[in-house]
Amino acid sequence: MDPVGAVSVLAALGLDLAAGEWPARYHPVVAYGRVIEHSRRVPVSPGVLGVAIAVILPIGAGGIAYGITEWVSGLDPILGAGFAALALFSTTSLRMLVDEAQSVIIASEGDLELARRILPALAGRDPDTLTSGELRSAAVESAAENLADGLVSPLVGFAIGATVSLPLAVAGTVWVKAVNTGDSMLGYESNPLGWGSARLDDAVQWLPARLTAGLLAAVSVRPGALRRARAWARVPRSPNAGWPMATLAAIIDVQLRKPHAYRLNPDAALPSTPDAGRGIDLVNRGGLLAYLATGGIVWV
Repeated sequence: MDPVGAVSVLAALGLDLAAGEWPARYHPVVAYGRVIEHSRRVPVSPGVLGVAIAVILPIGAGGIAYGITEWVSGLDPILGAGFAALALFSTTSLRMLVDEAQSVIIASEGDLELARRILPALAGRDPDTLTSGELRSAAVESAAENLADGLVSPLVGFAIGATVSLPLAVAGTVWVKAVNTGDSMLGYESNPLGWGSARLDDAVQWLPARLTAGLLAAVSVRPGALRRARAWARVPRSPNAGWPMATLAAIIDVQLRKPHAYRLNPDAALPSTPDAGRGIDLVNRGGLLAYLATGGIVWV
């Protein structure tokens, strides 16, 4: 039983609901991104450098987080819980994800140009030719995928580490976020540095993606959606992202598509504004359940 760790999880949820996100200039993940950018200039072969960035930098970030948590906890357990809450707040995101997705959906109803300007902060695709339905689809897809990458996976890292100690829980969540950040920055096909980050992130996200699909099915009280999602989950090239996206497509019974890439639930229509809003509401509820379930698991 780790009541301190459980309190840290609930405090992180409170910070997320109250503040949403760190200011960008002070955000620890943004600082880690700058470290990756500087590391790209090290004069070694791309293959070696890419693996080093994928493996060594996340271990270093996790090690620093472990050391600070252990030191602060030694001063006072309450301070340790507070630092753990800040670490979780820094590595997870729910309110900002939901707000950005809702902004795209609302704008798609009457101002396509605004929706297209907002979308790149949420989804990595060219928005210029997307229809209103495709913009809403992109918002729903990205919300589902980012629920797994940006919330459930760091919480899984925290819960696993908490079975040993609070410092290891913080190290786990920081390590997971560092791996995912490396993939986000480098893990695309044209980048010779990205192979290691992409493959490691695929491995790390395997369980969280499937847990996220289960969370969405649970909050919608639609367990049968997982069976329907199985038919489409492997359509996207990512081995993981298809699970939460396909599950949400099944729950709200809409087509989610990325032009020239994939169609999930292809016989359905693209999401209307109410459909998309319902999807984002489920993402929000799934995120809240993820926090509460992690707190309960850590407590027990």
